[in-house]
Amino acid sequence: MKNTFGNKLSFTIFGESHGEEIGIVLDGLKSGIKIDEEFIDHQLALRRPYGSIGTARVEKDAFRIVSGAFNGHTTGSPLTIIIPNENKKSSDYSDTRYIARPSHADYTAYVKYNGFEDYRGGGHFSGRITAALVAGASIVIPALKEEGIMIGTHIKKLGGICDREFDDPEKDIAFLNEEKFAVLDKKAQDAMISAIEEVAKEGDSIGGHLESAIIGMKPGFGEPFFDSLESLYSHALFSIPGIKGVSFSDAFENCLKRGSEFNDEFGIKDGKVVTSSNNNSGINGGISNGMPIVIKCAVKPTPSIFKDQKTIDMKDNKECTLSLKGRHDPAIIHRARVVVDSMLALVTYDVIS
Repeated sequence: MKNTFGNKLSFTIFGESHGEEIGIVLDGLKSGIKIDEEFIDHQLALRRPYGSIGTARVEKDAFRIVSGAFNGHTTGSPLTIIIPNENKKSSDYSDTRYIARPSHADYTAYVKYNGFEDYRGGGHFSGRITAALVAGASIVIPALKEEGIMIGTHIKKLGGICDREFDDPEKDIAFLNEEKFAVLDKKAQDAMISAIEEVAKEGDSIGGHLESAIIGMKPGFGEPFFDSLESLYSHALFSIPGIKGVSFSDAFENCLKRGSEFNDEFGIKDGKVVTSSNNNSGINGGISNGMPIVIKCAVKPTPSIFKDQKTIDMKDNKECTLSLKGRHDPAIIHRARVVVDSMLALVTYDVIS
């Protein structure tokens, strides 16, 4: 089981959804980074469910930094953050131990780990583990900001409802990073929340698209081929539960254009090299060119729904019907956006270190 990612900065996640604790180890942090525990709390709160659009399982996320910090700063040694799991109802999963939930990892985990996996709440496959990623990234996000790099994500599309495009990226990112429900258009927010509430009433779920922008990265970071920026960001983003697609800018549409339409022509503005368009999403040859890096992620509908579904009993090897119990989100996209921000921040810190 591979749980470590990164080169100069490597991060390792551990724990299970219903285990005692989850956590992250960051190895390769520079010494002297100021640790803002209020900011860590803020970021974890953005991930936390709330109201009628979230699961009833609400964790306090009372994190502890147990190594790698002293007098409010990083020491340069591995930094470990631990978050307890307190609001657990493991009994919700005992009756369906061998029932493979559609679109979950139950079947594949059962096959790969010979039935020894922790099945409660999805175990190590659970989105609960992303809280540790958010906590860890909260150490490096302020450090990136000191370098002039900002990262922000909004819900670009949910169902058939669209948010507006990034207009003023720096201003928009600053706004989004304070918002619980990350959209740029208030009307889109109201419509999206109503859509989530409606599917929740029906016992169903809904997914959508996230759009992220990384601004302030200087040209020259990244490598060609296997450690290209696209490779690193994509690899990391696909590690987030629920992410089923990644594209840079509007790649699938833009790549249908002619070269004369697609190519980003170079110019000079205020003494800096810029491009007239950004179809390459700030990356040429796997290396940053100084323009904003724009990434879109497809987030699937929450697989746990309260509708009868056909499935299998893995132990008896027979077909059956699943009637799900427990506490589940009708949508995860609004919680996933801070996880995407966090993953992008960890990879970006690794790349520029």
